[in-house]
Amino acid sequence: MADTIQNPESKGPAGGWGSLKSIARIYRDNHPPASALHTLLRQNKPGGVMCVSCAWPKPANYHPFEFCENGAKATISDLTSARCTPDFWNDHAVGELREWKDYDLEQTGRLTHPMRYDANADRYVEVTWDEAFEGIGNVLKSLPRESVVFYASGHAGLEASYLYALLARAYGNNNLPQSSNMCHETTSVGLTKVIGSPVGTVTWDDLEQADAFFFFGQNPGSNSPRFLHPLQDAKNRGSRIVTFNPVVEQGLVSFVNPQNPVDMLTGHETKISDEYLQVQSGGDIAAILGLCKVVIEADDAAIARTDKRVLDVDFITKHTKGFDRFIELVRATPWSEIERESGLAESALRRAGEIYVTSERVIAVYGMGLTQHVQGSLNIGMLVNLLLLRGNIGRAGAGCCPVRGHSNVQGQRTVGIAEKTELVPLDKLRQLFDFDPPTQDGTTIVDAVKGLMNGRIKATISLGGNLLRAVPDQMEMERVWAGQDLTVLISTKLNRSHLFPGKHAYILPCLSRLEEDVQASGVQAVTSEDSFSHISGSIGKRRPASPHLKSELAIISGIAMATLDPNPKLRWQEWTADYRLVRDLIEYTYPDDFKDYNARMFEPGGFYRGNDARSRIWNTPEKKAVFTTPSQLNALSFADAEGRYRLVTLRSNDQFNTTIYGYSDRFRGIEGTRDVVLMSETDMRAEGLEEGQVVTLVSDFGDGVRRALAGLAVRMHNLPRGTIGTYYPEANVLNAIDHFDELSKTPASKAIPVTIET
Repeated sequence: MADTIQNPESKGPAGGWGSLKSIARIYRDNHPPASALHTLLRQNKPGGVMCVSCAWPKPANYHPFEFCENGAKATISDLTSARCTPDFWNDHAVGELREWKDYDLEQTGRLTHPMRYDANADRYVEVTWDEAFEGIGNVLKSLPRESVVFYASGHAGLEASYLYALLARAYGNNNLPQSSNMCHETTSVGLTKVIGSPVGTVTWDDLEQADAFFFFGQNPGSNSPRFLHPLQDAKNRGSRIVTFNPVVEQGLVSFVNPQNPVDMLTGHETKISDEYLQVQSGGDIAAILGLCKVVIEADDAAIARTDKRVLDVDFITKHTKGFDRFIELVRATPWSEIERESGLAESALRRAGEIYVTSERVIAVYGMGLTQHVQGSLNIGMLVNLLLLRGNIGRAGAGCCPVRGHSNVQGQRTVGIAEKTELVPLDKLRQLFDFDPPTQDGTTIVDAVKGLMNGRIKATISLGGNLLRAVPDQMEMERVWAGQDLTVLISTKLNRSHLFPGKHAYILPCLSRLEEDVQASGVQAVTSEDSFSHISGSIGKRRPASPHLKSELAIISGIAMATLDPNPKLRWQEWTADYRLVRDLIEYTYPDDFKDYNARMFEPGGFYRGNDARSRIWNTPEKKAVFTTPSQLNALSFADAEGRYRLVTLRSNDQFNTTIYGYSDRFRGIEGTRDVVLMSETDMRAEGLEEGQVVTLVSDFGDGVRRALAGLAVRMHNLPRGTIGTYYPEANVLNAIDHFDELSKTPASKAIPVTIET
């Protein structure tokens, strides 16, 4: 139960004074202008600015302070008073900066001028925008079209994203991998396979009607803290919450609402999880199968008593396929196998299953704890199985709820940033712009990394992000990244990806979404899509960090005009002058999703672009929702062995994706460092390790390549035996590029096989 789960490392509940103190520390360190407070008050509200951090939805009935700790940190960080000007490079060579920590690079502040790498001086030097565009265009025109990658981080708005995808296709390829390749591509592929939709099926109204929430591998306390408000409301109305996670995440244990004066003054905590099951890493398939077994047994008992069926038989008959085969496996799998593979006791799974059986409307919430596995797609299929048994997809208060990361990561896919041509209406592009878009599928992140390693990829354009730090096999990537003919990074701040420049390398500094974007037709707005498929507009109000910054859209247009052959239908200057014209293009290209786009973009809560699966229209080949019969009971590609551990990569409370805001992970009791490995007391004893002992983690992938992360202090932590943890992105050096989900090629970062060297 929630009141017995052990999280002795935490310094208190999620939210509360700890959250406010953490925000105050970031404010003090960054010295933003006083106007930053005004920006926070406008955040996630109609006519305001959408958070630059996560993609959690914006409620139509918003709070006075509609931002969370993580969103506040991202906003304050963007509005820092620190500046990384051309003078910075007078004192710092690129090679020297490779020894700096991610946090130290972040603290140099906002980039102010376009820069070109000078190999002779090992420094970046200032250039004009025209010089940068001309230099980039000249290199791109000389390269084989299939050798260039156009990567997007998930931050840029829908308008810039649409034009970025158009640029790539007009250039001649579909090499448009995106940050979802590294986190939720398993969702896009896995959900499409079983329900015909690449995104979740719930909306905000469903949260307010659910009787129970089942969480799998998701951490709202650090990754989407605004989620804690509807969870608190759910608990207050009697809903129950069950959590499956190897790590005890404080946001799913208890929460003090910072917007509730009584809670803040009294310290009143809302207990979140009614049951918290510490499934071993990779054990979710078995755990969910156990829940399904409880449902089937309860249905058998109801039949024997001639009571109402537990299974939604009408729904299963009308809307699903594959039920009989799946149920045969459920009945045939003994509890002993389920316990062994999940690491959970039958009694614990029965308690959780009973909550599912007795709840009329259930929402299943998940994050990268399910998607980043070799069998991540099986994880998704099993979770959908559980929902289908009782008709918990396509009705109010129920559904599937993947929680996406970056603010527009889902929306970028919606408007064409996709390497799979089947996802893009190429005929519409041909009609609109009078060119023949390439029809060959492009490259995923995994394939792009392999292409860099074998020399096939010769240039990378990065629309935001810190790609070099985010991918697996990081040490090898640093070597091959610098061997490219061209690297272009559209960025707001310095990061490690800038420190391994190609033969021609440019840093193009862009506006933040929070800053005023003025073009020829006046102040511009941009839009983004949240995790619930709602589209919302943003208008930045802050003065740009430098008069030399350009918007992401203007930078894309500048590269396009310097690279592509003239085409009167590609009106880059007009589109840069007025973003409404780009929204008209998006509406024409995707009319079902973006009807009356310009008129609706500031609707409270955003306008909903729809989801057929929510209406029980299944766009699968079978035209039904599909039960998945798993081929194995764990999500791993390796067997357990003496001394082999399943490494889970973790985010600190003081970071967002690869951005490190500080060294305080208060929910895990870790201060002043990120160089730790978390282990259970039992595993420490088995290895003969002591608290604070420094060790090296070594990859046990089995391909003959030595991958190691040294200098980690052992910290005792409440984890299942055989599961250990350390921080992302530092742990990426341990993950092999060939260790990925079999269906989506999402890197399997939540169960990396490692051993420990003392």
